[in-house]
Amino acid sequence: MKTWIALFRGINVGGNHPLPMKELKLLLEQEGCSDVQTYIQSGNAILRSKVTDTARLAKRITSAVGKSHGFEPHVFVCSIDDFENAVAGNPFPEAIETPKSLHLFFLDDLPKAPNWPAFDALRTMNERFELRDRHFYLYTPEGFGISKLSGRAEKLLGVTATARNWRTITTLLDMAREYP
Repeated sequence: MKTWIALFRGINVGGNHPLPMKELKLLLEQEGCSDVQTYIQSGNAILRSKVTDTARLAKRITSAVGKSHGFEPHVFVCSIDDFENAVAGNPFPEAIETPKSLHLFFLDDLPKAPNWPAFDALRTMNERFELRDRHFYLYTPEGFGISKLSGRAEKLLGVTATARNWRTITTLLDMAREYP
């Protein structure tokens, strides 16, 4: 059994696509996953599965949610190694002291033509960002919620993404590392 971290995009946000974590845990167990743990309502799960292919596991989970809840969320599935590499790649270590100011976006694919001029035009003087492989780091010291970049990053990158603040990222990694 392999340990995975699953990030669900767009569930339980603004009353849209409700999926209580207790139901998600049960659903994942019904799909053959074990040792399922969820973290906060935004759709984060650590699980074990015999499935060893990330795309296959993500598709299987998405389909199961569709059958049981009537919508198919985009699910990003990462191994612990991939997650650790994303954490290690953080180009803004100073943001660790304020973990809600740093967000890590997991991208479906490598962006082919990001709109960097638009990024530069929208960012405040204190905001910084960096793309590393399939991870986009956005540092917003004035706040993610008021950042013009936070809501437009996915469109400007041109790929499907989901973001988590640094506190959530490090908590998920700690939880995953605790699996025997």
